Amino acid sequence: MSGTDVERSGERRILVVSHTARREAITATVEAVTALRDAGVTPVFTPSDRSEYAPHLDISLTEELGEDCAVSDLEIAIVLGGDGTILRAAEVLRGSECPIVGVNLGHVGFLAEAERTDLQTTIELVLARTYTVEERVTLDVRATLGDRIIAETWALNEASVEKCRRMLEVMIGVDGRALSSFACDGVVIATPTGSTAYAFSAGGPVVWPGVQAMVLVPIAAHTLFDRPIVVGTDSTLRVRILPENVGPGVLWCDGRRRTELPAGSTIEVRRSPRSVRLARLNEAVFTDRLVRKFHLPVSGWRRQPGVPHA
Repeated sequence: MSGTDVERSGERRILVVSHTARREAITATVEAVTALRDAGVTPVFTPSDRSEYAPHLDISLTEELGEDCAVSDLEIAIVLGGDGTILRAAEVLRGSECPIVGVNLGHVGFLAEAERTDLQTTIELVLARTYTVEERVTLDVRATLGDRIIAETWALNEASVEKCRRMLEVMIGVDGRALSSFACDGVVIATPTGSTAYAFSAGGPVVWPGVQAMVLVPIAAHTLFDRPIVVGTDSTLRVRILPENVGPGVLWCDGRRRTELPAGSTIEVRRSPRSVRLARLNEAVFTDRLVRKFHLPVSGWRRQPGVPHA
């Protein structure tokens, strides 16, 4: 059933993605489920979340995704948690048209649209369908060893090739051409969405979400050329663990999907035709989000409170 079909049928189903690791998340989830039911909307849980929340709410008030309804039946997903919970929701909704709106219960929560104190307002705006949708770039990731495919996976934030125990000897390339080889702790390939996550911590640039780009950032590289590079989304980035490398490496996608990489493995990353859809409740620009999440000073670094500016 498409989004139009859902609206026409009069049945509204909204996915709620959460966790039970913190009491605040449980309280917020019960509040969200109650508000949705009061509005005549059916809350839907994944099987694992439904099982976890059985001791905390009346599960008969919810439906189970994959059993009672399909992903195509969903109008939107409300995610209660941090960026990790939003990444889990993106994994569940991969390939669908269902947008995601995040309510931050974590620390930075860069992907989240609202904070815990805004939960009731967020639910009201979602119920009124007062939101816009951003299409975010994702990555298709393929790891091979010779002619054998080791992994075919994807990432919203980043794909990282990392050492297991000892440093990696790698060669990086762009569009089938070698660019450089060096020893390092790893290499991060990120989307604009992921540029404020692992890639940022490794020294990469912040890329505005609307930019069609991918970023490659070496981690602790033993080379004079260790700068991040930025390419367009029509390019293909490659990382090869050289055959002489001692021991395996590991591929992580969004910190969730893990694949061991023997020496000699090649990892190719390109833009995926599938995007992730993030719902936006207001017109706040990315600059303001950056300032707010990272607590950046914007009043002038020389000016002290109460002291006239020269």
